[in-house]
Amino acid sequence: MSPPKRQVSQAVYLVPLTDSGAPDVAGEYIYLPPPSDASYTLRFAIQGTSSICRKGSLWVNIPAQGEEFDRNKYREYKLAPDFNRTIEIDIPITLAGAFAFYTTYTPLPEFSTKDVTPTTPTRTPTYYVDVSPKLTLQNSPLPLDALSIFSVISKFMGKYPMDWDKHLHGISERGYNMVHFTPLMMRGDSNSPYSIYDQHQFDKTVFPNGEKDVASMITKMERDFGLLGLTDVVWNHTANNSKWLEEHPEAGYNVATAPWLESALELDTALLKFGEDLQSLGLPTTLNSVDDLLKIMDGIKIRVIGGTRLWEYYVVNVERDTQAAVAAWMDGKTNLNEGATTVKSGFDGVGDWPLKKKADWLIDNALSGGDRLGERFRRNINPQAAAALLAALFGRYDRRINSTPDERVAYGTMHSFLNEVNLQFYREYDADCAEIMEQLFNRIKYVRIDEHGPKNRNITADSPLIESYFTRLPDNEITRKHDEKSLALVNNGWIWAADAMRDNAGPKSRAYLRREVIVWGDCVKLRYGSGPQDSPFLWDFMAKYTRLMAKYFTAFRIDNCHSTPIHLAEYMLDQARKVRPNLAVFAELFTGSEQMDFVFVERLGISALIREAMQAWSTAEVSRLVHRHGGRPIGSLEVDEVADAEKATKQANGHGNGSLPPTREIIRTIKQSGVHALFMDCTHDNEVPAQKRDARDTLPNAALVAMCACSTGSVMGYDEIYPELIELVHEQRLYSSPSSNGAPIKVQASEGGIGSIKRLLNQIHTLMGKDGYDETHVHHEGEYITVHRVHPQSRKGYFLIAHTAFPGYGNGNGGFSPVHLTGTKAKPLGSWLLEVDASQEAKNAAIHDPTTLRGLPSRTKDIRGVNLETRGQDTIITIPEKFPPGSIALFETWIPGAERSEGLDKFVTSGARQAFSQCDLTDLNFVLYRCEPEERDSSFGSDGVYAIPNYGPLVYAGLQGWWSVLRDVIAKNDLGHPICQHLRDGQWALDYCHGRLQRMSSKKGYEHLQQPAEWLRERFEAIRKVPSFLLPRYFAMVVQTAYNAAFERGIELMADNVRTGQSFLQSLSMVSAQVTGYMNNASLWPAKTVPSLAAGLPHFSSDWARCWGRDIFISLRGLLLGTGRYADAKEHILAFASVLKHGMIPNLLSGGKLPRYNSRDSIWFFLQNIQDYTKMVPNGMSIMQETVERRFLPYDDTWFSHEDPRAYSKTSTIEDIIQESLQRHASGMSFREYNAGPNLDSQMKDEGFNIDIHVDWDTGIIFGGNQFNCGTWMDKMGESEKAGSKGVPGTPRDGAAVEITGMLYSTLVWVDALRQQGKYKYDGVSISGEGDEVISFKNWATKIKENFERCYYVPLKHKDDRKYDVNSKVVNRRGIYKDLYKSGKEYEDYQLRPNFPIAMTVAPELFDPEHALYALHIADKHLCGPTGMATLDPSDLNYRPNYNNAEDSTDFHTSKGRNYHQGPEWLWPTGFFLRALLRFDLMRRKTPEEKVETYQQVTRRLAGCMKAIKESPWAGLTELTNQNGAFCADSSPTQAWSAGCLIDLFHDAREFSAH
Repeated sequence: MSPPKRQVSQAVYLVPLTDSGAPDVAGEYIYLPPPSDASYTLRFAIQGTSSICRKGSLWVNIPAQGEEFDRNKYREYKLAPDFNRTIEIDIPITLAGAFAFYTTYTPLPEFSTKDVTPTTPTRTPTYYVDVSPKLTLQNSPLPLDALSIFSVISKFMGKYPMDWDKHLHGISERGYNMVHFTPLMMRGDSNSPYSIYDQHQFDKTVFPNGEKDVASMITKMERDFGLLGLTDVVWNHTANNSKWLEEHPEAGYNVATAPWLESALELDTALLKFGEDLQSLGLPTTLNSVDDLLKIMDGIKIRVIGGTRLWEYYVVNVERDTQAAVAAWMDGKTNLNEGATTVKSGFDGVGDWPLKKKADWLIDNALSGGDRLGERFRRNINPQAAAALLAALFGRYDRRINSTPDERVAYGTMHSFLNEVNLQFYREYDADCAEIMEQLFNRIKYVRIDEHGPKNRNITADSPLIESYFTRLPDNEITRKHDEKSLALVNNGWIWAADAMRDNAGPKSRAYLRREVIVWGDCVKLRYGSGPQDSPFLWDFMAKYTRLMAKYFTAFRIDNCHSTPIHLAEYMLDQARKVRPNLAVFAELFTGSEQMDFVFVERLGISALIREAMQAWSTAEVSRLVHRHGGRPIGSLEVDEVADAEKATKQANGHGNGSLPPTREIIRTIKQSGVHALFMDCTHDNEVPAQKRDARDTLPNAALVAMCACSTGSVMGYDEIYPELIELVHEQRLYSSPSSNGAPIKVQASEGGIGSIKRLLNQIHTLMGKDGYDETHVHHEGEYITVHRVHPQSRKGYFLIAHTAFPGYGNGNGGFSPVHLTGTKAKPLGSWLLEVDASQEAKNAAIHDPTTLRGLPSRTKDIRGVNLETRGQDTIITIPEKFPPGSIALFETWIPGAERSEGLDKFVTSGARQAFSQCDLTDLNFVLYRCEPEERDSSFGSDGVYAIPNYGPLVYAGLQGWWSVLRDVIAKNDLGHPICQHLRDGQWALDYCHGRLQRMSSKKGYEHLQQPAEWLRERFEAIRKVPSFLLPRYFAMVVQTAYNAAFERGIELMADNVRTGQSFLQSLSMVSAQVTGYMNNASLWPAKTVPSLAAGLPHFSSDWARCWGRDIFISLRGLLLGTGRYADAKEHILAFASVLKHGMIPNLLSGGKLPRYNSRDSIWFFLQNIQDYTKMVPNGMSIMQETVERRFLPYDDTWFSHEDPRAYSKTSTIEDIIQESLQRHASGMSFREYNAGPNLDSQMKDEGFNIDIHVDWDTGIIFGGNQFNCGTWMDKMGESEKAGSKGVPGTPRDGAAVEITGMLYSTLVWVDALRQQGKYKYDGVSISGEGDEVISFKNWATKIKENFERCYYVPLKHKDDRKYDVNSKVVNRRGIYKDLYKSGKEYEDYQLRPNFPIAMTVAPELFDPEHALYALHIADKHLCGPTGMATLDPSDLNYRPNYNNAEDSTDFHTSKGRNYHQGPEWLWPTGFFLRALLRFDLMRRKTPEEKVETYQQVTRRLAGCMKAIKESPWAGLTELTNQNGAFCADSSPTQAWSAGCLIDLFHDAREFSAH
């Protein structure tokens, strides 16, 4: 026998797509972990007839396994529509990078009964999937969060390889695992690392053998020092002296490639010339004050701006354009029609137009060249268009009539027009000039005068007045080959708060003219255009550079990412990832907007953005940054499915033949992901602690950064405590570091910086990152910050106390309170303080060292006296008196007994499926649900639902009540929620959950609860031992595991269509378990307890209010038959059959003891359900011969008690029950309700207790009711004495209700068919009841069919009224079916209500298909709300859409909620409406594509209900809403028929699909 195959686990990351094609994940950002060896799956889930499935395709550029990534190569996945399932598309993830997807589809047109214009195919926006790179170091995985990066400025590293090796060894010894090198390429004249002279050549002064040396260094770093390499990539600019620019000036922005820069170049040149001429002009060349600067600014205004005539770049040339316009007018070159002598209509009244209107007309119709700046007088007026205006004013020019004076008038007129046109352009010019002056003033002031600036007071040739915005290429043989316009190239720079997606040197920007750029004079800005075709050399040249970098470096830092064209960065990273698929990408990104940061991050697949602790200005701000980058809070709640270990297994090949090991899918939730950080304690761009804070803060700042759950980093000089920021461009000295002496570094107090302590900090950081310590608690108290970071399973952790050092903190311990670590043990790893000689003498000595960059004199010292006290399972840490700013204490922590808590996680999330495997649906009703009245009933009043302090009572006592709260708490990781605080305060919730199951499991009929109760007891016992702060986490895990197992067991017990159906159908189906259960005070029988179906919870859950005949039989087809609960359905049918009286079933059952017979429609829903039972249930016809004992005597209206000997003394078959119902209605009935009067109904008038029903044998239609009762489902009785509505029904609906007529016809047709098959023994009914005149079922049905359209249809056109029984004067809306026929108030017949679709659903043959579809269209347009159907036409004078039962006003219509059915939107009619729409719309559809559209129209109308059931804490659909889906406080929050009627829809859809 072969050994069992080991089960393979595969992670599946689920991405549901919304109806619009957007990912239904938080933030719409999909960030996935590194690809695994076995690959994991990205699963797109699309509702089967979502709008995007209409001729829809999903397009994904994630490559198939083994294929190379091509950004523009998308794989197509056709979306095959299927109403009954969710489409799932699985994409294996085998590569890291930035990927994209979108969908194409043909939008669903608005529903119409006529042919509509086909919609145009469209596509969704592009959405992104970022897959993190898989980094390894020395064959071991190195997660991004485990990176400790060390940044060096390469030109200060000394001689290669000797000095470099020493530094790299020292970096390695300090526990870093990646080195960031500023660019290693040949540098330009400025010697700045970021001004690269040749992107293809490594710096030969460092690497004499070029690429070979770099390859050797990288190999040695990884092999010997355990260091990966990271380098900057600089795509934005090149050195201003790069030789290749002379050959390719088109690679930059110049007047030839960017003609809009001409004015900026003119201004820049004039400013340089003016600066050279200052002395000769008698202006100051040394600026000592603002007064000196103001003299220069006056000169700039007059000589530079005025002298260059800058306005000519803005305005039209009035003289030129006037002459051209007049000439065109004289030559007849206007855009008037040939031969016309009058103007076009657009010139009506032109002679009266004010001057500005004429100028505006010219700007709107004649101006060209206004799209951007360019050459002087680029803006111009089209002569023919201007001539048309002249012709409109003066008529056509005729040389026989007109003369020179006419020309002069025209000339003067146009001249004045164009001067007016120029007014707005001069205003534009003035605004730009003001900005130019402002920018020049501020920049010169900062550079020359300001205290915080460089104070370069002297203006000289080496320090010109302004920094030039342009590099002017040298005059030589190479440059002479080019157009002179191409030889002045824009320099790069940055702009405050610039739009990151805008090209600052592009045609839409005037930044270079307005002098808004802080320019880098040593860097030429590169011009890439929109793609490689715009600058072929440059794209190819920089792609080679990028591939060279990727060949050697594990990671990139994109320099100035925010000003890098995003399409360029995408292209270059694609090039890099071809060389190195697992490339980590970091970026400095200063867009000023987190939303814009996301755009760059998701499109480029940026691993992390650089953030810096030294930017913080206070301890509180440091705390905020550490909190932001620290990870999840301790005790965080698990988002992913915790019961994954118990999910059903799938075969990898899709079959169950055992040929492959089974695959267990672990469904992962894609969590909302913020922008990931590379959190630096300091970068090479910013000031060090000795400058910004107190030099002693070097140690606590470093420790706090190391505790964060993200990539971290530092810079050479930080650990060494350099006195100031190294000047990147002009500095010539070389690095020195005590760590670079070649000796091993031990973790101990030592001289010369913090390197020895940094070793421990980095080691801990890397260990925590590798092992997934991602839970952190950060606490700020005065000068202190504490950080506790732990592993979510093992609960091992590290705890840091950091005393920060900001100016003014002194030398004391700052009065720090003892730390209380609850349920946690701690062991000290060390406590140290940092002493630094930060005196001015020491700073000067370091700053002015002629050869070496070195730190301030410093040392770390051990701190004695940190006290750990154990109190039970808790630890109290007290710091000594001597714990000055610059001190840290570091501890290792653990929770006793939690070393095996990984086993605890597994234990609490396993075994549940087995524990619940014997439960039936009635057991699950108790396990999952039970509202307050139900729980009180089952506990005989001792227990209700659980109430959480500061939150309130749960909606259910069962698991759904807890899960409805916990699911949102888990999703938001809301540890501050009252439920979490309650769990931390005590274990009462555990006692309650287990206790109720334990107690119930001992009762008869609930024995199957013993296993779940025991499972809960064992799990709760295991988690009772964890510290209280972890209890919310573990309680949530237990509840979620149990809930999932119970829910899945419920689905498992239902019919195949539910088991294989979409999640919405499954949620609807579980309402069946929710509302069906045992009640002591509300059985279906007086002497037998069986599960009964509640109309709704909690309002209709208990005693007499639970079982309503009408509600049960509107719900039963969906909730019981549609879910496969045939035995429960049969029990309800038999129970109500047993209480038949007056040919009716009771509306209120009361267990058969006190049934009330006042609903005329209930019997017809009942009979329809029997019909459904016979058709839907295997061997369903057998129910016809089932015998029931009768509560009352057959065909006898006598009332007696359920304890009377006559009660249950007679029996009838269901066949007999059906016949009695039909016969009693055929003969007519007139009776008064038993016990009529205020004891039965205190609101009803006396006449309302009289029930009259008869058949009009001319039409076969049944009539009944009166204006004082309300015998259909719209049964609200007026109750307000104040408003005078008491006893006046809101909706009497007497006469012949349309739905009753439809169900009557359906029943007659059905029984006649059975009779013909020999399955029904009766032939018809006696009209009188005496048997003298008999009518067959067929003939009765025929009468109804022949008259239905005539009686109920209201024709679309007035002229057709004569064909129908219509009073034209009363008609409010046409093309509909009447709600009633011959009611007591005629206008009520013609009201549009949502009842006719019920008749359409059960008796479609009665309806003309065209009429039916149009009527449904009208209902769709006027009655359909987001979830429910308005109960009355909004155009009706009685429409009152907002229900408030508590209203006690004088308003006759609404007081005491009389408008219950006069506009509020009820949900159950939605099911019948959509069933009718599906049926009748499919009738007209011919092709499969057309039929799909029908299903999609239905799906679109389900969106509100799908959302509602997902969000409802009751896990059901509400009874009704107010107008437009607004919340109704008086609605029962979960109603049986609201869910049941939608399950019916899915059943119909399945039937139609099968046929």
